[in-house]
Amino acid sequence: MESRSFSERTSETDEAASFRIENFVEFSVFIEKSSSILGELKDNKLMDTVVIRKSVESLETELQRAKALMGRVSHSRQPLKKQIEEMTHDLGRSLGLVLFASHDVPIAGKEKIEALRREMMSARFDSCSESEFENDAETEKTEQTEETGETEQTEETEIEEEIVEEEITLDIDDVVLQVKYGNDDEFKSALSVLNVLIRDNTVTSEWVSEEGVIPILFNRLGSSKPDNRITIIQILRSLASQNDENKEKMAETGGLTTLVKSLARDVEEQREAVGLLLSLSEVSAARRRIGRIQGCIIVLVAILNGDEPVASDDAGKLLNALSSNTQNALHMAEAGYFKPLVHYLKEGSDMSKILMATALSRMELTDQCKASLGSDGAIKPLVKMFQGEKLEAKTIVSKCITKLIKLERKHPTLDHYRHCFISTSAPLLCYICPHDTQRTSISHPCKNSRHHLLQALNSIVTHQSASKVRTRMKENGAIQLLLPFLTENNTKIRTGALDLIYTLSKDLSEELAEILGETYVNILINILSSGVSEREKAAAVGILSNLPVNDKKATDILNKANLLPILIPILSSSLTNSAPSTCGPGGEHCGRAHSLLSNGSTVAKTRAAVALSQLSQNTMSLQKSKTSRSRWLCVSRSTDAFCEVHDSHCTVKGTFCLVKAGAISPMIQILERNERGSDEAVLGVLATLLQDEIWENGSNYIVKMSAVQTIIKIIEQGTVKAQEKALWILERIFRVEAHREMFGESAQVVLIDIAQTGDPKLKSMTAKILAQLELLQPQSSYF
Repeated sequence: MESRSFSERTSETDEAASFRIENFVEFSVFIEKSSSILGELKDNKLMDTVVIRKSVESLETELQRAKALMGRVSHSRQPLKKQIEEMTHDLGRSLGLVLFASHDVPIAGKEKIEALRREMMSARFDSCSESEFENDAETEKTEQTEETGETEQTEETEIEEEIVEEEITLDIDDVVLQVKYGNDDEFKSALSVLNVLIRDNTVTSEWVSEEGVIPILFNRLGSSKPDNRITIIQILRSLASQNDENKEKMAETGGLTTLVKSLARDVEEQREAVGLLLSLSEVSAARRRIGRIQGCIIVLVAILNGDEPVASDDAGKLLNALSSNTQNALHMAEAGYFKPLVHYLKEGSDMSKILMATALSRMELTDQCKASLGSDGAIKPLVKMFQGEKLEAKTIVSKCITKLIKLERKHPTLDHYRHCFISTSAPLLCYICPHDTQRTSISHPCKNSRHHLLQALNSIVTHQSASKVRTRMKENGAIQLLLPFLTENNTKIRTGALDLIYTLSKDLSEELAEILGETYVNILINILSSGVSEREKAAAVGILSNLPVNDKKATDILNKANLLPILIPILSSSLTNSAPSTCGPGGEHCGRAHSLLSNGSTVAKTRAAVALSQLSQNTMSLQKSKTSRSRWLCVSRSTDAFCEVHDSHCTVKGTFCLVKAGAISPMIQILERNERGSDEAVLGVLATLLQDEIWENGSNYIVKMSAVQTIIKIIEQGTVKAQEKALWILERIFRVEAHREMFGESAQVVLIDIAQTGDPKLKSMTAKILAQLELLQPQSSYF
């Protein structure tokens, strides 16, 4: 800012004071130091920008005036103290302007300039007594001046204000030009000055509007360097805080899209951008436009979940403001922020609730998303909607429940709300199951909805903590309600019903045969021999494997249905398409069903093996029963029916003999593969050939089928449970000396390793076999 001229200063009417010689020296030192700094600044090429150049020119002008005042002082006996003080302060302000304009320029000696500026701004000059001067004429002049001093001082103040206003206007005009058209360095300096002017309310809102500052800043925001972008957003935030009119102008500029891009930049710019958008969201037009900008909500959700506390807090407030629009709430849910959606489920209108539930049913949800929905409270309003009267709501919510209950079993954060769905299991089942014709007034879901609901129920009852739910469902006749679905034409519904019956049938034991009856047992067996999906076959064979082993009624039904020849192909799915030649009576079923599960899953093979194991356990008792009845018959037995394991006449249909069914070879082939999932179940089948009454014959047969090396391989590579079964089988085989001699050497390395490093559960059985091989004493600590 330019200072007043010397002539103007001499018109001052403040109290005149004499000037000490020490003050004269101090004033001259200030002038000398300022001149030295001015020379250094002019030599610095880095200072060559418009704003800095003008500040240096201002300093030079003040120095010229100070030197002129110095010359006048040297010829005056009674100079005015105030003139000298104000001139010193003006020099200090000029130095301060240079420092401010060059704050981003790396010049040397800034500390020295700042120290001199401080000294000048705090300088005060003392007066002396009148006796030090011989001439008191000036005193008389002062007395005369005092009479009219008040009027002249008022005029002087007005002149000073006009000068200041003119200088500020000139400086602002230069700043605006540089903001509009300046290069990067000029633009940066002009922004700094403009930021201070706006922050200190030096300029008016009218001026901001007339000069078009807001659109200019938005226009340059997209092409500026990072530091300049931050300053621009800070200036815009200052303008937004002044009045709503500025906010409305920002909403109209079309620069919101550019501002949203700053959300994805570095932390400081991101923080400033979120703060500005939050401020603008108070204007409804801005709020509406912000939500429509592509990617805005996604980035805001990411910032909400980020580590910067201020930006995260502002992002949460902004999302809350934007969520007043239902479409924005849906976009937030798609980005993984579910609180607005849950709010609509709880407190929205009926249409809003259905809209949110529909969107939720269509979303791809990770387990983390499902956990968030649970913790945000989505479950109870969904259950409430399902329990209401509206069929549309029931249908949509059923899909939501299906999605939300399909969880990773070991996910740590999900169990706390899974139980909220348990109360819906009975209503769900009643809702989806067929009813008699007398209840046709009840609305039932479409086939697709039934499929989703069956999936949901399966997810509920298969959970490890749902034993009470399973019990309650069984007590309420759930299996009986589901059985009609076994003849359903829709594959998805039939599969869902089979899966659910399988889960519920695991703990029924004695009751299952009575519940199923001969009709549904035959339907299950027909599923195994038909062209349905592999999953259906796996479920059907699982249900049959849950039938009690010693239930005579169940055994008779399975015997009559000729189940064994149908189960074997599940285990021999990779063999040739011809049926085993040893199928025996009823072998026509083997030929028909041998292609069953040509790409059989481990689940299907495991369940088939469990079923075969249970059938095989009945062979001895069935064989005795046949022998007892045959004493009264005169017809001789066929030599082909004699079984070398059971040491009697066996048939596939009559005694469930696995040897006569040709089942052992395909099971050994399963063990020879690298699929370890079926090992335990298949070994369980082989173990039925080693029951106490037939263990020796069974051992010889397993050796004959070349299965011993495969069993040793399982001991080396299998799961602990499979290893345990394999060791049990090997111990029985090694009771025969010939077998020990044949396979002992190849087994001992594996056995020693298991004894030393294997699971403690295997220690005793391994030691027992090592003792058989005379590698360990019976008194060993391994026992």
